[in-house]
Amino acid sequence: MVTGGGVRAVVWDIDDTLFDYTGANDAAAREHFAAEGLPAGPAELARWTAVMHEHYARYLTGELTFDEQRRERVRAFLGEPELPGEVAAAWFERFGVRMRAAWRLYPDVVPALDALTPRYRHGLLSNSNSAHQDDKLRRLGVRDRFEVLLCSEELGHAKPAPEAFEAACAAMCLEPAQVAYIGDQRITDAEAATAAGLHGIWLDRAASADGAGVRHRITTLAALPALLAALGD
Repeated sequence: MVTGGGVRAVVWDIDDTLFDYTGANDAAAREHFAAEGLPAGPAELARWTAVMHEHYARYLTGELTFDEQRRERVRAFLGEPELPGEVAAAWFERFGVRMRAAWRLYPDVVPALDALTPRYRHGLLSNSNSAHQDDKLRRLGVRDRFEVLLCSEELGHAKPAPEAFEAACAAMCLEPAQVAYIGDQRITDAEAATAAGLHGIWLDRAASADGAGVRHRITTLAALPALLAALGD
């Protein structure tokens, strides 16, 4: 374990931090619903997002597998709880084709990585499945920017559990105080990382008014190099 020397590494969240999950999901869902002959208005989009959150939470607790939560999302959205698994899986895969076509990095990601490398090492910690996230990052062309990829399914711990952040530090052979963690969720990412002894940073792209109590908050990755420098080398 490397000790001393200030911040040595940045561990990143993935969805809605590096990758515009919300934008891709919204665009893919509207296109998919229309192709399936379903209404594709704001109410349907909101319902699709709500069932995603509901069943993804069940996945994170271990109640469902990654593939099961996808099938449950389809059944809930269509209002067909007895829909056969293979039919639900095929419906989701048609959506998935459109989702993958809509995958995009935020425009500030590559410039930030360029500015921070090689001064800082980089890792990834996500509440997801490693195979899924590895494929996503490779398709987006940035997987080789990161030394390690840790996901909750393989770790057995999901953020905001401190064990998830501790595992990321251990994988990089660094102490928590030597690691900054950045993510789009105030509580699950920034506050939880800080509680685990890391430098938690909230990437608040929406510039929310409710930033009180957050130690480190930025609205664009362009501000990250200066913030890390302020945290000390």
